[in-house]
Amino acid sequence: MEGSILNTKDIFIFLIMGLGGIIILNIVLHDLLNKFRIPSMIGFILLGFVVKLIDSQIHFLNHDIENLVEFFAEIGVITLLFRVGLESNLDGLLKQIRHASIILIGNILFSSFLGYYVSSNLLHLELIPSLFIAVALTATSVGISVSVWQETGKIKSETGELLLDIAEMDDIVGIILMSLLLFSIPIIQESGINSLWQALLKDSVILILKFIAFMAICVLFSKFIEPYVSHFFNRINQASDSMLLIIGIGFIIASIASLIGFSYALGAFFAGLIFSRDPQTVKLESPFRSLYLFFTPFFFLHVGLLIELKGMGLALWLGLVLLIVAVMGKLIGNSLFSLLVTDKKSALLIGISMIPRAEIALIVMQKGRELGPRILPHNVFTAMIFVCLITCTGIPFILRQFLVRNSNNAKQ
Repeated sequence: MEGSILNTKDIFIFLIMGLGGIIILNIVLHDLLNKFRIPSMIGFILLGFVVKLIDSQIHFLNHDIENLVEFFAEIGVITLLFRVGLESNLDGLLKQIRHASIILIGNILFSSFLGYYVSSNLLHLELIPSLFIAVALTATSVGISVSVWQETGKIKSETGELLLDIAEMDDIVGIILMSLLLFSIPIIQESGINSLWQALLKDSVILILKFIAFMAICVLFSKFIEPYVSHFFNRINQASDSMLLIIGIGFIIASIASLIGFSYALGAFFAGLIFSRDPQTVKLESPFRSLYLFFTPFFFLHVGLLIELKGMGLALWLGLVLLIVAVMGKLIGNSLFSLLVTDKKSALLIGISMIPRAEIALIVMQKGRELGPRILPHNVFTAMIFVCLITCTGIPFILRQFLVRNSNNAKQ
């Protein structure tokens, strides 16, 4: 901010102090919130919002600090999606792709279309904000619900494995839809909605060819080159160094994806997916955890800083409506279509488990926020942050009760 009261020397002092504070806070918040079974990301979003409140009174933030936080936040997005890809199980996904894809259809139909319909027709939002909401509501959070399934010992069950496959496909679809939306926005702005389909038909061939070529390169690299690369790195370096080299490759792949017209978020996800096939690489994931824990808090902190204080009342009202949409879209869409491949109790558990929105939804909204308030209004951004916070804190408690009750009934 231009009204900052700090000089250059003070800025660097506070930057160094802030970095140290974030590292310490990450560990403290992670352990503290874990005791209450609350995701640490919520703590950092709220921390960013508190910093925003303090800055509104004493104006200690300036453009240099904000740009540095934003830069670290972008790296946080890459490391976050790299880990999502790294933890995906392609082989398991392919085995259950028929069942998972059936449920995914209902998931997308109800979540995205319901989100768009309510945003456009009931909340009377413009086209682009409604599209951002629809895409953000498509993706679920794998980690939030899976942690509850792991805690209750149900993740290795048939329903638990099916849930993992659906959630992974859900993330893939969400990331692809986000890339398609970001690609479409300039066309909508220049030609309007009437020319969108013509432009998409014209440019989609090139886009699809690029995507196929990029996927083919990733698959070939994963199948024929990655094992030798990982083996070579393991021979010449220790595990932590090998993981850093692999992450370096991931950053390069993410950059290439951005250069050819996709978002680096998509590239980071596929980079992680490349190395997910190698069990040895996944074992190296623990050294990656330190880098992950350092950068990802900056993303959530940045999200909190982006929340605008003006219009908070309207944002909360929009958030309450979208919260109902978020819950009903996943619960109905996943539960109904799950009945085609599993029993009623399992279908309900899958529906509840798919409700939380976190990483992908936040990234989608952050990308919209970066394009400015004319593309994504402040109150819409804040409303979706509200949805993410509530679903990530409330649903795990509800899901845990259902899993425990289901387990007790099974024993009887």
